Amino acid sequence: MATEIKVPVLGESVTEGTIAEWLKQPGEAVAVDEPIASLETDKVAVDVPSPVAGVMSQHVVAVGDTVEVGAVIAIIEDGASAPAPAPAAAAAKADPAPAPAASEELLTPAQTMSPAVRRAVLEHGVDPSTIKGTGKDGRLTKEDVLAAAEARAKGPAPAPAAAPAAAPAAPVATGGARGTERVKMTRMRQTIAKRLKAAQENAAMLTTFNDVDMSAVIEARDKYKDLFAKKHDIRLGFMGFFAKAACLALKDVPSVNAYIDGDEIIYHDYVDISVAVSAPNGLVVPVIRDADKKGFARIEQDIADFGARAKAGTLTMEDMTGGTFTISNGGVFGSLMSTPIINPPQSAVLGLHRIEDRAVVRDGQIVIRPMMYIAMSYDHRLIDGREAVTALKIIKEAIEDPTRMLIDL
Repeated sequence: MATEIKVPVLGESVTEGTIAEWLKQPGEAVAVDEPIASLETDKVAVDVPSPVAGVMSQHVVAVGDTVEVGAVIAIIEDGASAPAPAPAAAAAKADPAPAPAASEELLTPAQTMSPAVRRAVLEHGVDPSTIKGTGKDGRLTKEDVLAAAEARAKGPAPAPAAAPAAAPAAPVATGGARGTERVKMTRMRQTIAKRLKAAQENAAMLTTFNDVDMSAVIEARDKYKDLFAKKHDIRLGFMGFFAKAACLALKDVPSVNAYIDGDEIIYHDYVDISVAVSAPNGLVVPVIRDADKKGFARIEQDIADFGARAKAGTLTMEDMTGGTFTISNGGVFGSLMSTPIINPPQSAVLGLHRIEDRAVVRDGQIVIRPMMYIAMSYDHRLIDGREAVTALKIIKEAIEDPTRMLIDL
């Protein structure tokens, strides 16, 4: 008996997705609830599980096809006795030339690598011909690429195999063959591009800057990090401080926590902070709900959970729905200063940057302090410059004197 596998419900307002990768090929056994395909939506990648055990019979759609919720994408034959594709049929479809060796297959990624593996190769800049695949028939998996990238980061890459004596290396200076590769944007990247461009076109965006002396926060963190980790089983980071400081600012300057809807302004009596997190497929912004009511430990736990699930690709649509204000930390990548872009329909975003020792004047003396530039981009249609500067100044004062966050100043 055959079972049709359909696209599951993907979340509120999400009606379609794109087949990113087939995790099960025709003829392969499938267990109950085992993922058979990876589906990309505008915000997340979703695995499609099998409701039955059996054997993959056929793919109804191909990688790269856009499919709607409820559409049939595959057929699974119940039980283990379902026939696998006939060798003769497979051979008839194959190229008449002899099958290439595994190393040759890796050199033809367009034919043998899935889109997810291709993206990983491009993102990490690894040479697929130097990686031994652990997938079916020696093919590369995404995990193979990530492991190779990690190994390269830890030490020198293994020396490539010696070329045949009859084929000397071509001199680089003489301009050998150069190639290009055209790769279709993932659905998530297309959505990111559209949203960021729309933010620039629809908002009167402006950015204000300030700098923050991180001495007090660093001192508090160094003093309590061990006790904090022992009690809450989570590392005390800097994001918790900035999230709580932002809550103070949004409470005192409500327009920074609001947005425009037509000819009306929607104000919030709560603070849901979107935290920009880098994921393998692009930037995602999961939301810390009721950040104004949470303590440092719960905020740090939420952030750590989001980071782990973003890396594993298991964030859900619900995790990223909503948000009244965004914090983006470019400092983890070494950024000194930037102008972050608003996350629509929100009206403001706080950008954090790297901490570095700089010479500053304190009480008439030149001293060295750990300083950070902070930036707030805002929609000038709703937020006046005075309000934006005031909000950023409140954040600066709370970070430089963390006691303010305890006594609500």
